[in-house]
Amino acid sequence: MAKRIVVDPIPRIEGHLRIEAKLDENNVISDAYSSGTMWRGLELILRGRDPRDAWAFTQRICGVCTTVHALASVRCVEDALGIDVPTNARIIRNLMNATQQTQDHLVHFYHLHALDWVDVVSALSADPKETSDLAQAVSPSWPKSSVGYFKDLKVRLTSFVESGQLGIFSNAYWGHKAYKLPPAANLMAVAHYLEALEFQKEIVKIHAIFGGKNPHPNYVVGGMACAIDPNKDTAINIEQLNQVKRIIDQTQTFIDQVYIPDLIAIAGFYKDWAQWGGGVGNFLSFGDFPETDVDDPSSLMWPRGAILNKDLSTIHDVDPHSLSEIREEVSHSWYSYTDGDEKGLHPSEGQTNAKYSGPQPPFEHLDVDNKYSWLKTPRWKDNPMEVGPLARVLIGYVKGVPMLVDTVNHVLKTLDVGPEALFSTLGRTAARGIECKQTSGFMRHYYDQLVANIKKGDYQTFNNEMWNPDQWPKEAKGFGYTEAPRGALGHWIHIKDKKIEDYQIVVPSTWNASPRDSKGRSGPYEAALKGTPMENPEQPLEVLRTIHSFDPCLACASHIFDVNGDEITSVKIS
Repeated sequence: MAKRIVVDPIPRIEGHLRIEAKLDENNVISDAYSSGTMWRGLELILRGRDPRDAWAFTQRICGVCTTVHALASVRCVEDALGIDVPTNARIIRNLMNATQQTQDHLVHFYHLHALDWVDVVSALSADPKETSDLAQAVSPSWPKSSVGYFKDLKVRLTSFVESGQLGIFSNAYWGHKAYKLPPAANLMAVAHYLEALEFQKEIVKIHAIFGGKNPHPNYVVGGMACAIDPNKDTAINIEQLNQVKRIIDQTQTFIDQVYIPDLIAIAGFYKDWAQWGGGVGNFLSFGDFPETDVDDPSSLMWPRGAILNKDLSTIHDVDPHSLSEIREEVSHSWYSYTDGDEKGLHPSEGQTNAKYSGPQPPFEHLDVDNKYSWLKTPRWKDNPMEVGPLARVLIGYVKGVPMLVDTVNHVLKTLDVGPEALFSTLGRTAARGIECKQTSGFMRHYYDQLVANIKKGDYQTFNNEMWNPDQWPKEAKGFGYTEAPRGALGHWIHIKDKKIEDYQIVVPSTWNASPRDSKGRSGPYEAALKGTPMENPEQPLEVLRTIHSFDPCLACASHIFDVNGDEITSVKIS
């Protein structure tokens, strides 16, 4: 019997995810299974409600990417009812989306993923002078790089460890042989971890300015709920616009002088990870950031398309409105379809009939030959697809998006690797940083657009022409999309007699974390883990590296089993 590793739940993610992996005699992962272990049934909660309220409910799906579901939802309702939003509303939505993408990527790299590569305890042996020299070489313009700065940080970190209360750094695999950074690089990375933790809350003030608050800023079907008047204190005025500009300036400085240099510096020690984590090799993007019309693919700053079999010579056209392109299967999911579970359904005709048939807890292993996840299995033209930053960066790179091409080439040249290195755990991590620089540029782009439009005298942010339900058709269907930080997001709505008849949501982690389909083909998480060598199966750091590179949004105990299925260790993470 092959060794089986069980990590449940995966730590440092949103939601609950279980990974089971089989190891061969050389401790290489030969197979893997991804199980979403949490079910909410939000689609059922929405039935019978006012479509204009759907955004407020769906936005609560996630407490991390707090704006993307609201955006997809209002677009969904607007598509069904034929509502066009004012120019200012489109620009503000784009600015808020770019802000979300940028903040989310910073948080992911430093606070969810960095500890897979950075050994915090190793930083205790770092020489502050050596760390200062390294920091000034990596980020010569960043002011927080003096010997005294790193000496003070080392004292703080040492007192942390000596107290026996590591706090946010507790219960990790410190000292694992797979960590490769020298102590000085670890201390520098810990410093930037703490700086990013302090800084990331500043970025989302943009959401509070335009959306009233964060998390979960306000939206409205037909536009945005904020008023614009440069001369009034009760509306978006010059003072607030200047504050937005200051935040954008600070954000771009942090990304250029800290994030990108850190990404390149750390990646330089882990080039071997360019050979693992490639996944299914198929990539999908709905596209986003419309310059004019959200329904016009040619207006999208993030291009729409698909790549199959890692073939960068061809970008396939994607039409997310098409009833023939997307199907959701439940052959390995704890749901049932009225006409049988082997046939996939388009989300506009989707069903949410929960039917748990898995083992009763506590249990050792999933029954992976049958149903084993609360996630459905979406497919695009019958292909398993990876969505997210890597998909978007690859498609944008091939299509020659200038703001993207320059950064990709810079990273590849600095690391001395070719584009094929992007098909990996390392490439997926790099793509998120590359995209973060791009979306910070979007923040400035849309800020400039908004200011220019206001200067023309256009203050409109809301179109109320179809606000009254008496004007709606008796029945209507709509589709709304966005590219969330983690990938392609789709909302489908059926409105009947002024109420929600049905609502279906396909989120990025459904694409990426999906279980096998009816043909036995793995989803992206499962496929990405195959072939990965494990240094120490009792400390499955390599599993975390690849899974975290997707940034799951589905956190905490890890269980390791030996060849006989007996528990070796149990590590509770709090």
